[in-house]
Amino acid sequence: MSYGTKLRAQIAEPGTTPLIGVHDMYSASVAAGHYDGMFVSGFGFAASHYGLPDIGFIAWPDMLAFVQRLRGAFPQHHLLVDIDDGYVDVEVACHVVRSMERIGASGVILEDQKRPRRCGHADGKQVLPLAEYLEKLEAVLETRRELLVVARTDATEEADILHRAEALAATDADVVLVDGVRSVEWIRRIRDVVGSKPLLFNQIAGGKSPRLSLGELTDLGVDVAIYSTPCLFAAHRAMDTALAELRLADGRLPAAEGGREIGVGESTELLAKNIARHQPVPPARESAGV
Repeated sequence: MSYGTKLRAQIAEPGTTPLIGVHDMYSASVAAGHYDGMFVSGFGFAASHYGLPDIGFIAWPDMLAFVQRLRGAFPQHHLLVDIDDGYVDVEVACHVVRSMERIGASGVILEDQKRPRRCGHADGKQVLPLAEYLEKLEAVLETRRELLVVARTDATEEADILHRAEALAATDADVVLVDGVRSVEWIRRIRDVVGSKPLLFNQIAGGKSPRLSLGELTDLGVDVAIYSTPCLFAAHRAMDTALAELRLADGRLPAAEGGREIGVGESTELLAKNIARHQPVPPARESAGV
């Protein structure tokens, strides 16, 4: 079964499927111990790989290389990848989709923003004319084989949000995402217009959308929840705290014993799991007769 088919089957199960945003191989190694699905966030990748905000700096070969490393280390995890606007051009978008499927991505998200693009929860977003986006989306859908495709709109005007959500639901895209949804009531309205099409909800700390549990999202009819940056923001806070404490301690490292601090042993053990996932399981030995 292909990776796209596996993710499609997971989404069809009852409840809301969570996909956790990872920004590098280390954050993915931690996330893999808690969840079986990952989201490759454009926000997190731009921050981690370039040290830049999510405003269109990502080059598609860099994203492909990252996803290839992820698939190599995590052969059984779902990998949903943010490909922004398909990197502007329709031909490039189709090339990226073919490449993503070849290296083992489970799915991609294609948005309708035009350049200069923004994080989905930022102000100042602009969207392509709907017909232009649908042309790009249809080309991507014709290109993919079994890769899951999420059609995303970043519309901000109320009438346009519902019009575009309904139009995206009418395509062969597997899932619809309206980014930056501001209220539970709007989730309900979007759920109504997309009909039976699976619905995705994006949660990001400090974003425009309400903070909701998986149970609450399930009750609202949401099929997938992506958590864009929990690892990135947690790392930011933890690193800032650790370095402030190191300065206060005049450069003396904290003791790694006792379980509160991570030391070389814990880190090496975590990363060794990425090797173990590829080791063949030895055949069971038969008990020797007596």
